[in-house]
Amino acid sequence: MANGIPQTLTEAIVYFSDLNRAHDLVCFLIWPGQPVCPHCGGLEPSFYANRRVFRCKECKKQFSVKVGTIFEDSPLGLDKWLCVIWMVANCKNGVSSYEIRRAIGVTQKSAWFMLHRIRLAMKTGTFKMLSGAVEADETFVGGR
Repeated sequence: MANGIPQTLTEAIVYFSDLNRAHDLVCFLIWPGQPVCPHCGGLEPSFYANRRVFRCKECKKQFSVKVGTIFEDSPLGLDKWLCVIWMVANCKNGVSSYEIRRAIGVTQKSAWFMLHRIRLAMKTGTFKMLSGAVEADETFVGGR
């Protein structure tokens, strides 16, 4: 591992298998400064380390790093997500859902779902999900 960055898939799996390290990395990517409540925008959330959950002091709601990101609504842990992101970013010829299924031990359907979310994040340049009124192919989805 050069400069603390995984160079191979095996190193990436070992590196991201530490859930605290994976959580801290995603926190840094989403909130470079300090965590912000996705519900009210509060700047002083408490952190419960045993559950890896934040609790806003203003609105009293709990949230995790997955809320509002491509990881939301996924039962898969950040360790698997970050390994797949590493694979997509480092494989110059692309990666298939079958290859991900074999490498990290998920179903092909889960691997396909992850690939689509990661490609969306790479296209938009952020891990945050699209929200509000989104126009695509001259069609409005949602709204009034």
